[in-house]
Amino acid sequence: MLIDSISKMRQVLSNKNNIGFVPTMGALHEGHLSLIKTARKHHEVVVVSIFVNPSQFAPHEDYDTYPRNIDKDYALAISAGADYVFSPSVFEIYGTGSLTHVIVDPTLTDILCGATRPTHFKGVTTVVALLINIIKPQKIYLGEKDAQQVIILKRMVKDLHMDLKVVTCPTIRDYDGLALSSRNANLNIQERHEAVYLYQSLLMIKKLYTLGELNVETLKKSFTEVLKNATLAKIDYVEILGYDDLQSMKTIEKKVLVAVAVFFGKTRLIDNIVLEGGE
Repeated sequence: MLIDSISKMRQVLSNKNNIGFVPTMGALHEGHLSLIKTARKHHEVVVVSIFVNPSQFAPHEDYDTYPRNIDKDYALAISAGADYVFSPSVFEIYGTGSLTHVIVDPTLTDILCGATRPTHFKGVTTVVALLINIIKPQKIYLGEKDAQQVIILKRMVKDLHMDLKVVTCPTIRDYDGLALSSRNANLNIQERHEAVYLYQSLLMIKKLYTLGELNVETLKKSFTEVLKNATLAKIDYVEILGYDDLQSMKTIEKKVLVAVAVFFGKTRLIDNIVLEGGE
């Protein structure tokens, strides 16, 4: 069932007590569908939201051109196991203008993607808190590809004592290793061909780490060396940070997140791997 109003969404869920929730902005791909399928295995009811959230886009970003096809997305979500697709309008969520925001500490939000997108995570946390309040799920399902977002939302849920569990699911990759993303469709043929080096560069870091290299700068340098094979690539950031606190370090001594963002033409792609400190 496709639902576009908060009151209707609350009405149909009023007597349900085992709800799995998958928040999305639409343009669904196999990564999203894997989240829905996982939720289907564990819940009586599965809700998928499709809402392109304006508050997480800066004025110069791609809000107006972000792909929207609700008919296609609805069919995909239902086929993957969703019971309800919640697709409200911007007015339904924010009215004539919301004066309330959910803000997680800048130590988590003002680095990595937040360094160049300073309002992004305020928009993410605010809209996800709103959706959780509307749907009241027992579990929310998120993809590991958006690792910083996952860490921030886990902290929000913990600090606000929200009565739900955050479940993270593995990144789904294309045949050549490129992480699936709605923005991959914006790549031209040459950009798509070169984008494979993004994951290959991460694998080089993993290989050197497995061989015993723990120096952060050395590992980051290995990423840039492999990525030189992609002549169209422009690095936004390459960081190796503590997995839970996103704090920098010189030597890996604990579980870390290796997070990268790279432009291929005008398209910015993110990816990550996790290294278990002490392996």
